[in-house]
Amino acid sequence: MMDKMQRLRELTQEVAAHARRYYEQDAPVIADKQYDALFDELVALEQELGVSLPDSPTHRVGGAPLERFAPHTHLGRLWSLGKAQSKEQVLAFLQKTRRSEREEYLLEYKFDGLTISLTYENGLLVCAASRGNGVTGEEITAQVKTIRSIPLRIPFQGRMEVQGEGIMRLSVLSKYNETALEPLKNARNGAAGALRNLDPKVTAARQLDAFLYSVGYLEGREPFATQTEMLEFLRQNGFPVSPYERLFQGEEALLQALDEIEAERDRLDFLIDGAVIKLNDCAYRQALGFTDRFPRGALAYKFEAEETTTKLLDVRWEVGRTGKLTPSAQLEPVELAGVTVKAATLNNAGDIERKHLAIGADVFIRRSNDVIPEVLGRTDTRYPDERPILPPTSCPACGADVEQRGAHLFCTNEDCPPKLVAALSHFAGREAMDIEGFSDKTAELLLAEGIVRTPAELMGLSAKHLEGLPLFKDKRIQNLVEAVERAKTRPLDAFLFALGIPNVGRKTARDLAEAYGSLEGVMSADREALMQLPDVGETVADSICGFFQSQRGKALVDGLLAQGVTPTWERKKELGDAFLGKTVVLTGTLSSMGRSRAKELIERHGGKVTGSVSSKTDLVVYGQDAGSKLTKAQSLGIPLLDEAGFLAVLGEDLEPEGKTL
Repeated sequence: MMDKMQRLRELTQEVAAHARRYYEQDAPVIADKQYDALFDELVALEQELGVSLPDSPTHRVGGAPLERFAPHTHLGRLWSLGKAQSKEQVLAFLQKTRRSEREEYLLEYKFDGLTISLTYENGLLVCAASRGNGVTGEEITAQVKTIRSIPLRIPFQGRMEVQGEGIMRLSVLSKYNETALEPLKNARNGAAGALRNLDPKVTAARQLDAFLYSVGYLEGREPFATQTEMLEFLRQNGFPVSPYERLFQGEEALLQALDEIEAERDRLDFLIDGAVIKLNDCAYRQALGFTDRFPRGALAYKFEAEETTTKLLDVRWEVGRTGKLTPSAQLEPVELAGVTVKAATLNNAGDIERKHLAIGADVFIRRSNDVIPEVLGRTDTRYPDERPILPPTSCPACGADVEQRGAHLFCTNEDCPPKLVAALSHFAGREAMDIEGFSDKTAELLLAEGIVRTPAELMGLSAKHLEGLPLFKDKRIQNLVEAVERAKTRPLDAFLFALGIPNVGRKTARDLAEAYGSLEGVMSADREALMQLPDVGETVADSICGFFQSQRGKALVDGLLAQGVTPTWERKKELGDAFLGKTVVLTGTLSSMGRSRAKELIERHGGKVTGSVSSKTDLVVYGQDAGSKLTKAQSLGIPLLDEAGFLAVLGEDLEPEGKTL
């Protein structure tokens, strides 16, 4: 028995160490299969002995359901924060709390999840609770233990209470909703609902995360001098803390940083609804005291809301270039994120059914920056006059039969007008044939007049075709005809993208062009060879082969070549491997090129460009006015390359464009 208990202790420590490397440090040292074997051995041994240690990783998967939540009194009160919704209110806070021009303020993210409080004694997590009224919350220890980023054991041996936010990452939410019988409305509700669910297994299934930002009670060490010292203490003890942490003295720089955070919020993998400004000096912050509800030495700057509710008035089904019917929600107009929203995206009929939507129901909608609003789900309110949303049995545009393929509906008519218009618009788009002056309206007009139905007919357009058409004067006719002529020598990758091959985006088109160097080479490539290219799997390879082997695909290409279209491609003689296999982040203003050009060059040299800095980032390329991404990269010790170095590596000599990355 003693030998088995010793093995239990060893396994507990070993599996916990591997879990920390994988989930917290992104640096695993064994394969998943090996980890699973160790974990399974630990589970079997615990079941055999009928015991598990307090910091056992097996607690992460959730235990038996609870009958109810027990109340828990916090060791230190959890305060709310005063709110500011304007820069003027932020300035008033700074002026009221500043003792000198050298006063330091720390800026952090304001996470949008569920506030949690964690109690540790002698290095072990002994209790976790929700915020409640700030004095008493609900004990949710079993639920919080399922969060893999929260340590069950820490080096610090004193007694303390740590406060933070339980969250659900947006990538996790998206994956969860793909198969969920009841999709979650948003990540905030997903986290709150999971942590307040009596069944810890439900919590575990949602794969929550957390960020800790405060020590509310402490025994066993001297008080912290600054907020930055407190955060460093949390890091040293294995707690996940905010990835954004910057000190400011000047007002102007702090206000600018607030704008930067708001602009970047939609590129984060978690929800934030603002930023928190704290006096860095803990003693001074404590000396300022508290109101009845919040401390005077900290402030939450709230961003403009991205979610609201409104009424679903109707659903329209719109036909795309592939014939897919996409539902669009028609909404009672509502102000959201600075615009009036009247319509929002719905994915497909199955999505409508899973979200239990109905005409006349109140729904949650979300809008991020310039992204088309999305219907997240419905409220719990039910109205007697609600009507079900029925998927169409015929195409709303042409009346042809509709067939279901997977989760989507498709019009079966190859000559459906909206389908032809969308295909022409895609073909002429900026990243495709780049025919300047050709819009959806132009496509609709030329189609209605019987002038253009196919891309080949578009490439054969002449001034004579356009004479006498509404709004087509001599100059506009000349410009459009010249744009068509210029498009005939577009690069091969743009041409391939313009063809509208299913599952082939701009990057895959570029990879095909670089790999084969000619249209003939791409058309004759076999399935096995295609699957050797980056990001080309069975589905994409089948789409490419199927397109060029089909009568439609052959007719489209032959028709374009007959009109004088000659796609070209010049391979780089020495492509180099400066970015081969590297994950790169771009930040700041590069005077020599724009974001798309820099991204294209990195990808052509074997790299991958992402939008945020993390421990998995290999390199950050920065220009003028680089902000928080550069700061974070410096704090993580990630290699940096300025614009001059970037161009030197590429050997590029480009004219300035002055575009901001």
